[in-house]
Amino acid sequence: MRNLPDASSSSMASTEAADGTVRGAVGQPLRHESAERHVTGAALFTDDRAAPANLLHAYVGLSQQARGRIVALDLEAVRAAPGVVAVVTLEDIPGLRDIGPVYPGDPIFADGEVQFYGQPLFAVAASSRDAARRAVRLARVEYASLAADLSIEQGLAAQSFVRPSHTQRRGDAASAIAAAPYQLAGSLNVGGQEQMYLEGQVSLACRDEEGGITLYTSNQNPSEVQKLIAEVLALPLNQVTVDMRRMGGAFGGKETNANQWAVIAALLARKTGRPVKIRLARADDVTATGKRHPFRVDYRVGFDARGLIRGLDMSLAAACGFSPDLSDAIVDRAMFHSDNAYFLPTARIVGHRVKTNTASNTAFRGFGGPQGMAAIEGVIDDIARAVGRDPLDVRRDNLYGPEGGRDITHYGQKIERHILPGLIERLEQGADYRRRRGEIIAFNQRSLVLRKGIALTPVKFGISFTVQHLNQAGALIHVYTDGSIQLNHGGTEMGQGLFTKVAQIVASVLQVDVAQIRPTATRTDKVPNTSPTAASSGTDLNGMAAKNAAETIRGRLTDFAAAHFGIDPAEVRFHNNRVQLGSDHSVGFGELVQLAYRHRVSLSATGYYRTPEIYYDRERAEGRPFFYFANGAAVSEVLVDTLTGEYRVTRTDILQDVGQSLNPALDIGQIEGGYVQGMGWLTTEELVWGEDGRLQTDSPASYKIPAVGDTPEIFNVALLPDSPNVEATVFHSKAVGEPPLMLAISVWSALRDAIASLDDYRHSPRLDIPATPERVLAAVTAAVAARGMQTATTGTKAASPMEEEVAVETKEEMEPGMDA
Repeated sequence: MRNLPDASSSSMASTEAADGTVRGAVGQPLRHESAERHVTGAALFTDDRAAPANLLHAYVGLSQQARGRIVALDLEAVRAAPGVVAVVTLEDIPGLRDIGPVYPGDPIFADGEVQFYGQPLFAVAASSRDAARRAVRLARVEYASLAADLSIEQGLAAQSFVRPSHTQRRGDAASAIAAAPYQLAGSLNVGGQEQMYLEGQVSLACRDEEGGITLYTSNQNPSEVQKLIAEVLALPLNQVTVDMRRMGGAFGGKETNANQWAVIAALLARKTGRPVKIRLARADDVTATGKRHPFRVDYRVGFDARGLIRGLDMSLAAACGFSPDLSDAIVDRAMFHSDNAYFLPTARIVGHRVKTNTASNTAFRGFGGPQGMAAIEGVIDDIARAVGRDPLDVRRDNLYGPEGGRDITHYGQKIERHILPGLIERLEQGADYRRRRGEIIAFNQRSLVLRKGIALTPVKFGISFTVQHLNQAGALIHVYTDGSIQLNHGGTEMGQGLFTKVAQIVASVLQVDVAQIRPTATRTDKVPNTSPTAASSGTDLNGMAAKNAAETIRGRLTDFAAAHFGIDPAEVRFHNNRVQLGSDHSVGFGELVQLAYRHRVSLSATGYYRTPEIYYDRERAEGRPFFYFANGAAVSEVLVDTLTGEYRVTRTDILQDVGQSLNPALDIGQIEGGYVQGMGWLTTEELVWGEDGRLQTDSPASYKIPAVGDTPEIFNVALLPDSPNVEATVFHSKAVGEPPLMLAISVWSALRDAIASLDDYRHSPRLDIPATPERVLAAVTAAVAARGMQTATTGTKAASPMEEEVAVETKEEMEPGMDA
């Protein structure tokens, strides 16, 4: 990997700290705390736990209809099957039957009517997993089929919604568009995406001697599943404990979708009095759980001769599935991000929550933001083709800026810092964008079959939960008498390195080596009432809570040392595993801890944090929903075979602003992974449903996620230097979980650029997402046809305005070198 000049490198540095600092403090590129266990297989996931005595295995019977009324459900053969111990249906639930996370609509089992193909109807507990899977197939179910809406268009035509539509307005967009010198209208279909986590949905429920439940689960939201189990079993929350040490990936697919399986395991454990584990097979997991929301986007835009937007009217219609789940907030976030990095002087943004008879779609990395941002980037590309300018120039002209009132979003939040103009300029120069643009145009003019494309796209992504009360976190720290530390907080570790970063934060506050700190499993009996690990806020929230707890302990130790040694508190200084006491005396951290214990000083503390200054007035559709924005940009170059539609990404350059990086190695790893995952969403990951409503792409055999060979041949990733967060985040860092995914929009834009070259960049090709080779080939065919019509009309081939502009720039850049 080659990095941009003067930027942080992704190579893993030694964990040995520089002189004078603790090992593993904030800013050091420390490896993931479980990295060695991951690669050796020693890391214990939920399914790896030693089987408790008398363990039963659960499985679910799934519907075979997209929509229908259940006429008969005969489970006699299921109950009589070998190894079966218990069968449960909706009628066996003692408490709450609907586990909708925000709004009702998610029954544990189908309630009289099947809403999608693969909806759970009942569950079985048996002596083995195989016995349970065989048993559920013996059920006899009769349906009275009902008409099913499988597409956004069908749902819109039926005016079927899971929640009311919402509108954000600034000014009179219709009038501004009508008055603009130029107008465009278009539409875009944006496909969904399967989370495809390595570890599937799995939970183990154990009943305790008092009738309560201890749950071991792969779940991003331990407090929510604790609450749901308590409500379903009619128990108080203090009788349910949830333990979550690590997940083998989640990406949003275990924020709400993990709850159903955990509740079913707990229900069967309560009924049988025995521990119950449920682990879905991959095909059933993919069939029965929600995905990233597919969207249909329709827009009208007015602009001037340079491509400066005067007004935008955009409709965002999401396929939500059969229930609300998190769709309200997801569509809201798509609306919030329908500007991406661009000032919209007048705008009307409408978000529709369309009901479809598919599994209820749910959280996925970016949470609606990617769909809104892809939409506006497509609009910018369309405008650029219409005015004959390089899309990068149109992007730069439309950026938010500090002058002329161009710093307020269409929902009323002021952009406090304008990082993107400088960041884009740095990336443009470091990636040689202008020179490469000229070379690509020249290549395309002489190449008959292969075409190249290039695009630089920015990212401005808001950080915070859009639901205000979720922006809070807690932590618990124990310091033991030998100076070792146990750390617990409400965040969940799903491979992203959250536990590592929070341990580094505590190490920095207490000035001890990170090796002295042991992060422990996220548990609801240690830190209660936690928020899900989502919205890129895991480190922001839990890191600040842990910092608060560590500072409390440090304050106690400081006050004790000052009193005990008769010095001013200002003379007590923690540094590099020791505590300086005045000018001529110091003790080791462990020594001071032992002394404090003997003098009855508390060495345990809780910490708490809530994000300040955020709100959103839904009635007025305005507010400050985000604490700050994370920024970045990517240049991607592609090579397209116009005879087959096949293509590859040949080079990518990324520059990402992460503030003051807590861990450069983990941050760059997240950027690389997020980009590649976004590339999969935009190019190869296609969800296909049959006419019967059954998901056809239910395994890696039919659903194509990116592999190592799909990564760019040249992949340069760098962190923007000297850019601490001005907001009071933990050590002035910025979130890095979700924002990098949207950097991959540059690949989609580059594909459109390559296809546009076939028509001399005069028209912007229609290319729905994902841009599979089939869709690329269809767009190529349309571009060739458009060029043929143009040639037939004019009789000659003239250079497009962008070709002429680039030719002049290239000549000016080359002349000094030629003289030399």
